[in-house]
Amino acid sequence: MYDVNIMPLALVKIGFPLSGALRLCGAAALLASLAACGSSSKGGGGTPGSSVAQRGTYKVGQPYKIDGVTYTPRETFTLNETGTASWYGPGFHGKSTANGERYDQADRTAAHRTLQMPAIVRVTNLENGRSTVVRVNDRGPFARSRVIDLSRTAAEEIDMVGKGTARVRVEQLQAESLAVKDVALSGGGPAEQQQAVAQLASGSRAAPAPTPVPAPAPVPAPVAAPPPPIMQASYEPPPAPAPAPPTQTVYAPPPRNVPFGAPRSASGDVPPTMASLSATTSTATPSSQLSGFFVQVGAFSTHENAERQRSAVRSYGNPEVSQVSANGRDVYRVRLGPYTTQDAAGIVADRLKRSGYGDARVVSE
Repeated sequence: MYDVNIMPLALVKIGFPLSGALRLCGAAALLASLAACGSSSKGGGGTPGSSVAQRGTYKVGQPYKIDGVTYTPRETFTLNETGTASWYGPGFHGKSTANGERYDQADRTAAHRTLQMPAIVRVTNLENGRSTVVRVNDRGPFARSRVIDLSRTAAEEIDMVGKGTARVRVEQLQAESLAVKDVALSGGGPAEQQQAVAQLASGSRAAPAPTPVPAPAPVPAPVAAPPPPIMQASYEPPPAPAPAPPTQTVYAPPPRNVPFGAPRSASGDVPPTMASLSATTSTATPSSQLSGFFVQVGAFSTHENAERQRSAVRSYGNPEVSQVSANGRDVYRVRLGPYTTQDAAGIVADRLKRSGYGDARVVSE
């Protein structure tokens, strides 16, 4: 993730606009789908005693680079894409999202790499037909084969928690996205945004006018070619160049037995979200023998303390304990990685610091 899944309820499959009784049913369903958006964190990392979630801001953001890939956020209201979804939860519960809100894994929210925040999208699990409506308020996922990261509650609603990933269709709801934009720009937080979406579904709020698309520039009329010059009788045209030999194309067949959109893990296991930033390495090779960038979250004088820290940060990636000597003493380091770029490691270090691991830092081997 970058500064950058959800209690099973009725499936949300609403088309807009609605009318009459259908409109009221649609309002109730969408309200249930987004009701937790303004709730406070109630456990596991939330701020004790807090009754109001951070309000956040409306944000598009500048282009950014993660693990060698540049992502360019942009405002759009017609996104429609298909790909693999993953989900994230315990390691980030109660921490800040990319637009300044507090992440609550019980809310129906999601992380997207380029959509403006907030935005409203419907996510449909193509493997079982289940859908959920979520509000985008974070950045991610950064595994190249995935298109959206859901909160735990949203992932539960489309039945993908156990498997970890699912093939999904992501459809942006234009009117709802415009409504939450207006609310956020006016200073309204998640609760006000959720209320605006519910009002829109019930018909008590007018649908915002879509952003006008500028008309294409007129295409200039073609200019007539000048007449050919008059050749003198003594003119002899140069000989035509010899034709180039035909180019040979070598056909490479696609790899077999690889389903479209399948995760790249050969074992079939689904790694944690942050581990998707790690370079592909053999699990039999300890991190101390690999090169690249690592995130160190502590160095301890006893192996027991190092293992305790390793268990605490497991949700952020694949931590390992390595033993080294420093000033004649044995030291046990806890590190995550390796990561192929310093930027990728920096994202993990930043998340760890936000979670209270102030000693997290990027190191290289």
